[in-house]
Amino acid sequence: MSDFRFSRRGFLHRFSILGLSGSFALKHALALSTDDESATKAANKVVKNRAPLAPNAFYFLPLGSVRPSGWLKNQLEIQASGLGGHLDETWADVGPNSGWLGGKGESWERGPYFLDGLVPLAWTLNDQRLQAKAHRFIDWTLKNQAANGMIGPASNNDWWPRYVMLKALTQYQEYTSDPRVIPLMDRYFRYQLGELPKRPLRDWGKFRWQDELLSVLWLYNRTGSAYLLDLARMLRSQGYDWVAEFADFKYTQRITRDFIKLDEDHGLRDISLATHGVNNGQAIKTGPVWSVVSGDRNDAAAASRMISELDKYHGLPNGMFSCDEHLAGLDPSQGSELCTVVEYMFSLENSLAITGEAALGDRLEKLAFNALPGTFTDDMWAHQYNQQPNQVECSLHHKPWTTDGPESNLFGLEPNFGCCTANFHQGWPKLVNSLFMLSSSGVSDAGDGIVAAVYAPCEVRTVLRQTPLHIVEETGYPFNGKIRITVNPASPLAFPLHLRIPAWATGATVQVNGQSQPQPTPGAFARIERTWRPGDRVEIAFPMKPRVSRWFNDSVAVERGPLLFSYGIGETWVKLADRGMTADWQVFPSTQWNYALRVDTDDPSSSIEVHETAVEDNVFSEKHAPVRLRVNARKVPSWRAEDGVADAVPKSPVSSTEPDEKIDMLPYAAAKLRISAFPLVKSE
Repeated sequence: MSDFRFSRRGFLHRFSILGLSGSFALKHALALSTDDESATKAANKVVKNRAPLAPNAFYFLPLGSVRPSGWLKNQLEIQASGLGGHLDETWADVGPNSGWLGGKGESWERGPYFLDGLVPLAWTLNDQRLQAKAHRFIDWTLKNQAANGMIGPASNNDWWPRYVMLKALTQYQEYTSDPRVIPLMDRYFRYQLGELPKRPLRDWGKFRWQDELLSVLWLYNRTGSAYLLDLARMLRSQGYDWVAEFADFKYTQRITRDFIKLDEDHGLRDISLATHGVNNGQAIKTGPVWSVVSGDRNDAAAASRMISELDKYHGLPNGMFSCDEHLAGLDPSQGSELCTVVEYMFSLENSLAITGEAALGDRLEKLAFNALPGTFTDDMWAHQYNQQPNQVECSLHHKPWTTDGPESNLFGLEPNFGCCTANFHQGWPKLVNSLFMLSSSGVSDAGDGIVAAVYAPCEVRTVLRQTPLHIVEETGYPFNGKIRITVNPASPLAFPLHLRIPAWATGATVQVNGQSQPQPTPGAFARIERTWRPGDRVEIAFPMKPRVSRWFNDSVAVERGPLLFSYGIGETWVKLADRGMTADWQVFPSTQWNYALRVDTDDPSSSIEVHETAVEDNVFSEKHAPVRLRVNARKVPSWRAEDGVADAVPKSPVSSTEPDEKIDMLPYAAAKLRISAFPLVKSE
């Protein structure tokens, strides 16, 4: 195998990317899983951390235990009908000539990225067509392991893309119990342990080591092989020390190309990789994941410290930090890369499970219900590389990006760079698997319970202390605050049910079978311990009063529950080019957008009208948005755009002699052109 270095931008120039051609004869007859078969697979016992690993606060339920319903299932179905389910048919990088199918095409991260989202999407939806697509990549990898244990295309030996393939394989094994996966991983990890002293981590692999650590610990918990803990320590010793970086965070300003010397060493200097958005999104889980090995509570707390520092210097109203593609400061006209959104979500899901910190669930919801859908077209046939909270035009301009190119906020097949095209698919299906978790007593299974970690319509089938348990969650959340959870054990069963109470949910109420429970504490988990019987109902009511939060230049954003609201600018869509089954689009404003809000920041509800409608399908579209706000505003003529980018938000408060207007605000993701951070009108 040849040894080589490359940047993400330079990779495609080093390989010949051939056109999509030919077809595959399936080697497996795949039967669509029935509900009973799915329930049987889901009944597999939760695999907890083996000694000497520290226990998690929570554990993910076996994959397949949680199934989406309502609007959430609709989002996965839209994804399956869009690029998520057809990408290999229209994009050569994951098509029949992919190096991860034995071809001579793209052989680095894109095949594994695609599979990492395709597997949970296919099995969550019980979609036979998508499962067949996933099997092509999985079977090639499982059947073509080298004699020395290496996996993947022989055209490169970079450790990094194997991290992603291992993530996909662990998910696939949990869904199917395929007996080939664990032996392959064992051979690969033994090979890697012997190779790392001679060929240590570097570049992307050095900065993303925590992603492989998850797979190493996954295998250790199933086999108990001691060498895996040696491998875990070697990964940490060779990997970048993210915890130390954020203990003394130095990257507090907008990063420039010159500052990180991006044009030297293929953009792979440590300072470039340390300030890279996706690396930071993946890094947030580093401390918690390593704490499972170290047992150090300071490591476990590192995720919250990292989030706090990123918020302080680069935070945006949609829950993201700016990264277009490197850290970019607080201006809401800066963007965030889609890969960072889904990797940040994955980090939060794992960190929440390990630490049990409720605030991580709050942030996960904010990303999932704003930043994730906010970067797709309604049909998910096109996406952006970068999204902006203040996004007044999507066109071919170099501004405002720190290190990205002029296609960055276009909607299309692979704007700017194709990593997000392959990687965005993991967002929704992995969220489904994180909705409910198992709480662990840390001593024996007798104290285990169920955790409602994130709220969305779904149902759960699992087994708790040998008793089948069926849970149904019915809700229009996050568009309204009513949640009903029906608990159906096969026979009476005593266990604690933990309900995450968001930090914003002051005044939340909880009832069980119509009887009020103690007032829950915002920003914590409410615990209900009782003997549950079939048909028991838990009803949660979260107050959904509008809130005003402060951002860059004392600007204001309007929030309600986990949703951010934006002024939706009129949109004119102009096709730039056809791209196989999809197209690339520019979007130009057709209405003015330069408003300042007139709201009572001390009592926002007194000056903001709320209008709710039924929660149906395609909830993140302008047409079907289930909730809208109406606020008073005035135009600020001096606030303009240059080269398609809104100038920095004028510092609040601002004076305006323009007449008062009533403007409508939509959930952030429903407005493809939008203002989300506004100046505040000076009191008269």
